[in-house]
Amino acid sequence: MLESPQTTTAEPTESVLSVSSLNRLARSLLESNFPAVAVEGEISNLAMPASGHWYLTLKDKNSQLRCAMFRNRNRLLKFRPDNGMQVVIRGRLSIYEGRGDYQLIADSMEEAGDGALRRAFEELKNKLQTEGLFDAEHKQEVGPEFQHIGIITSQTGAANRDMLTVFKRRFPAIRITLFPVTVQGSEAPAEIVRAISLANELCTRLGLEALILGRGGGSLEDLQAFNEESVARAIFASELPITSAVGHEIDFTIADFVADLRAPTPSAAAELMSPDQQDYLDYLTGYQQQLLTSVRNKIGEQNSNLRWLTKQLKRPDRRLMEHAQTLDRLENQMRRAISNKVQRVDAEIAQRKRALFASSPLLRLAETGRRIQAELQSLNSSMQIQLQRSSSQLEQLARSLNAVSPLQVLARGYSITYTEAGEVLQHAEKVKIKDTLRSRLAAGSVVSVVTEVQPEPEEKPD
Repeated sequence: MLESPQTTTAEPTESVLSVSSLNRLARSLLESNFPAVAVEGEISNLAMPASGHWYLTLKDKNSQLRCAMFRNRNRLLKFRPDNGMQVVIRGRLSIYEGRGDYQLIADSMEEAGDGALRRAFEELKNKLQTEGLFDAEHKQEVGPEFQHIGIITSQTGAANRDMLTVFKRRFPAIRITLFPVTVQGSEAPAEIVRAISLANELCTRLGLEALILGRGGGSLEDLQAFNEESVARAIFASELPITSAVGHEIDFTIADFVADLRAPTPSAAAELMSPDQQDYLDYLTGYQQQLLTSVRNKIGEQNSNLRWLTKQLKRPDRRLMEHAQTLDRLENQMRRAISNKVQRVDAEIAQRKRALFASSPLLRLAETGRRIQAELQSLNSSMQIQLQRSSSQLEQLARSLNAVSPLQVLARGYSITYTEAGEVLQHAEKVKIKDTLRSRLAAGSVVSVVTEVQPEPEEKPD
């Protein structure tokens, strides 16, 4: 017997990946799910080959992470990393497919201590900016017109000395009130807030008009008191305008953004908030020169008037002679004016006479008669021309009528025959024998009796 073949069921085919494909998939998953991370740790195994790329291991007490920072990113760092340095690295997670190594591709790196402060700085800055503490509409105007200024700074610091020196040099008349505070350390923010509050409480009694909040330069940790939220809100709540003068020109603090004016240095704040006394001296010198010029001009003008009045003083007899000459001159002017007036009146009368004569009724009647005569002559001429034209037309019509007249036909030997009823005879069938007919000739007529009628013969076909 033959054995029947056995039926086997096919199992589903399993998908098999290559190592490269698996690493590529893992890399895609990491990069899509961790596009931006920030990791803090200690640098170890730092390598800086000739290619310019950096390779290192970031570790803490329990774990480690391979990192790579390419040269287009590491050349932007402001410090040089070293083994054992605590740093914060920002970047994205990836896999180096060639070895299947899990690693962090670094975009930026900063020292951990300073970096934490900078993160806190950025977070507070974004928060206060969102609340509107930096908006220009809340800032008061600050200029060089204040007469009493309060300074909030360290009493023994160089910033205080620099500002007092500038105020003394530029305008010593400005009153300065110092509110001494600690500008560094854990107690500094509270002291700065109390000083701002105290200055606002005493502003009316002391006559304070503005404040300067300042200190000298330092590291980010040294300036941390001016990056505190309590200080920022105290500056924003101040009724007195506040100028922030913290650190050097490259240093920026939260106080700079909230204050009504930011000065690059404490000395620059004193420059901005004080007028220059030399400008006042220049103004006074200019006003003095203008006053002297005005006085000299006024004296010269009065001297000229005095000389003119002196010349006007004359002897009485000479004045009488001058008056007599003036009277004679006026009399001659009056005579000439009267004569001119009489001549103008005579000329006007003559002109009116001519106008009256020109508008006389006799002249108008004569003119009307001449116009009627001319129109009659024109009418006669028109009538003669019209009669001649009508005669010509009549002659032409007579010639045309004569050309078609029956009399002309009779004159050529033809005649017109009428029946007794007076009808024109056209067919022989209408006449009977013994009918009387009358024939009209060119000259006279003939009466005849019909003796025979000959009808027109009919035409026969060929």
